[in-house]
Amino acid sequence: MVQNLISNTSEYSIDSNRIEHSCPNCGHHELAVFYEVRDVPVHSCLMMSSQQQAVDFPCGDVVLGFCDRCGFITNTEFDPKWSAYAPNYEDQQSYSPTFNKFSLKLANHLIDKYDLHNKDIIEIGCSKGDFLLLLCELGNNRGVGIDPSVVPGRVESEAADRVTFIQDYYSEKHSEYVGDFICCRHTLEHIQPTSEFIKTVRKSIGDRDTVVVFEIPDNTRVLKEQAFEDIYYEHCSYFSPGTLARLFRDSGFEVTDLYCDYGDQYLLIEAKPVAMPSEKVHLFEESVENVAQDVELFKEKIAGKLDYWKKYLEDAQAKQEKVVVWGSGSKCVAFLTTLKTVDKIEYAVDINPHRHGKYIPGVGKEIMSPEFLKSYQPDKVIVMNAIYTEEISQMLNNMGVTTEVVAL
Repeated sequence: MVQNLISNTSEYSIDSNRIEHSCPNCGHHELAVFYEVRDVPVHSCLMMSSQQQAVDFPCGDVVLGFCDRCGFITNTEFDPKWSAYAPNYEDQQSYSPTFNKFSLKLANHLIDKYDLHNKDIIEIGCSKGDFLLLLCELGNNRGVGIDPSVVPGRVESEAADRVTFIQDYYSEKHSEYVGDFICCRHTLEHIQPTSEFIKTVRKSIGDRDTVVVFEIPDNTRVLKEQAFEDIYYEHCSYFSPGTLARLFRDSGFEVTDLYCDYGDQYLLIEAKPVAMPSEKVHLFEESVENVAQDVELFKEKIAGKLDYWKKYLEDAQAKQEKVVVWGSGSKCVAFLTTLKTVDKIEYAVDINPHRHGKYIPGVGKEIMSPEFLKSYQPDKVIVMNAIYTEEISQMLNNMGVTTEVVAL
């Protein structure tokens, strides 16, 4: 449950609940705890083959601590022993036209900006390989993708024979794979020793001019909008533009660009290695004080946000309305387990066919295909990510499903 550390009054100070815990970004030995959610699944995207297996899935705690020295936020209760990423970790988003449009735009931007033609590209945390293969297709590049959950051959591509996939966690032993360009998308937020990780990447580059691009969720939006559905166990590291940029500078990089995209949900950093520490601060960076203000805003409003959605689901159940969640991934798991309202919905829907017939860890609901809704005819569809609302509404209309579509 959400603990009493969350306050609706401005009297609560960020200094009032300090704990001894080293900041993974800067090494400061004190963090201020400001948000707790107990007993949530330690993984959101590991697909379970039975309902019992899903219900019995291990749980842990989320206790977010803020570092007032660098602005970084981390789950102080995170235990790396649960980092069991494997081929049944299913986070592939390329079944969405909306997401594919963004990926194509990003790939073309990077290829044009860094002249990625006939180059060697490394992707750390490549998931099922969609983006790496796209970069290699569009620029006639060669690639190496490193990820414990990769499934070689899952994604068909004319560049497949130019790409090697390594089913492993990235570490110093992969330092030989550097190439001309390194990208890493939606991986750093899953890693708690952030400084150690970025320094490992920097060490592998040595004196080469390899450009790096990282993409992660933007924590500024999470705090300002109280997006509790984006706070879950395996996301142990939360970055704002400034905290991310400071980490890269401290690790031997110069930040060349810093920006948000995809409805301001994703934060991207482009950086190059430098021999001497960089003093260059990007205009998009905010101060530690700005992050502290966002933390205070989150504390002030989060209880109201949680109460709103809890009441929304309770009212729908009281009216015997059939409520479906669209999107069965991490946001869905966080939405239902944070609110403790797993019993308020019957089904979750997802367009990823590799999720169909599987069960959501910690939630126990079977994941259905969108076509299921033709017969089920729900009264409400709650969209876990608002950026897909138009896409989903069109799919529902094409299937002849008339329902209320509500986005988080």
